[in-house]
This record gives sequence, structure tokens and C-alpha cells, in this order.
Amino acid sequence: MSDLVEGPDGRLRCAWGASAPEYVAYHDDEWGRPVRGDDALYERLALEAFQSGLSWLTILRKREGFRAAFAGFDIDAVAAFGDADVARLLADAAIVRNRAKVEAAVANARAAQALRDGGQSLTDLIWSFAPAERPAPRSHADVPAVTPESTALAKELKRRGFRFVGPTTAYATMQACGLVNDHLEGCYARTRGVADVE
Repeated sequence: MSDLVEGPDGRLRCAWGASAPEYVAYHDDEWGRPVRGDDALYERLALEAFQSGLSWLTILRKREGFRAAFAGFDIDAVAAFGDADVARLLADAAIVRNRAKVEAAVANARAAQALRDGGQSLTDLIWSFAPAERPAPRSHADVPAVTPESTALAKELKRRGFRFVGPTTAYATMQACGLVNDHLEGCYARTRGVADVE
């Protein structure tokens, strides 16, 4: 279990979750805990897409900037964004200024809105791909980057008009939203309260 480290509070954590204050808070209070609610899931999906090719720490440090720029990740508000909003976002140093990712975030809000208009929630769609519970990973090497479920979820999201949602991003979203619990065996956060996060 060399991939666990003891924090200053004496608790064992996944090594990545103890490397910076932002990681400690995210690891302990969010990652792996169930997230429900369309806007909350849309936020996680958008942030995972923005993270592609970057450090997750960069995204965490810009999270409040993202929330301000994207109207609190309110699906209806972002779905209404037009060219002027895209230009505003591309000039906003508080977020990651990547045109493809910004345009994908707007397109994904519209796709989430279309899902709802068709009688299905983003929550129901994403959670329908939750795999059966599996044993706790013993090391980071036991944690996959892609699974059959994340591949299927990515395919379905793309079919529904979502962008920047490959199998790796889909799996990262599944981890972030508690569809899977990839905290290592012995990690303090693995069995900590499992109340839903909104």
C-alpha cells in the first residue's frame, strides 16, 4: 500500500490527495462521492473536459473562475450562450481559454437541455452506466483510465451531441461523481460519509 500517504492529521490518503491543499479538500470531500443533479453533473463533465491535457490542480485552482464564467454551470443559462459569450470566455484569464473546450461546454449544455426536453435527465443517463461495485484498488496501478462502462458512456454521450467526452474523460467523470469509488484500500476517504454531493 505504498500509494497511501499519511497526512499531517494522521489519516492515510491516496498519495495524489495529499500533495496540495486543493487536492486534500477535493480528495476528502468530493472525489468518489455520489453527485446527482443535472447542473452538478454538467459542471463535473465540463471541468473534466477542460482538464484534458492539463493538471487537475490547474482546474481546481480556477474552479471559482469557471463557475463565475459559466453562470454557475446552470445548463439553461450556458445553453443560451452565443458568439459574444464565447468571445468573453476566450478573453477570461480566470478559466482555461481553449476555443474547442469552451465551444464544447456550450454545446454540452445544449445537449443536456435537449436530453431533458426529450424526457431524460443528464443524471439518469450518466448513472445508467454505473458499474457493479468492485473491490477497492490496492495501488494506483489497479485504477484503470478507461473501462467498458466509460467507453459505452462516451459513445452514448457523443450520440446525444456531447463533445470532448472520450472514454478517459467519461471515466474521470465517473470517478469524480461517485459512479465508481477508486479511493485505495485503506484510504480515509474511501469509507467516509457517502452522502450525495450537489
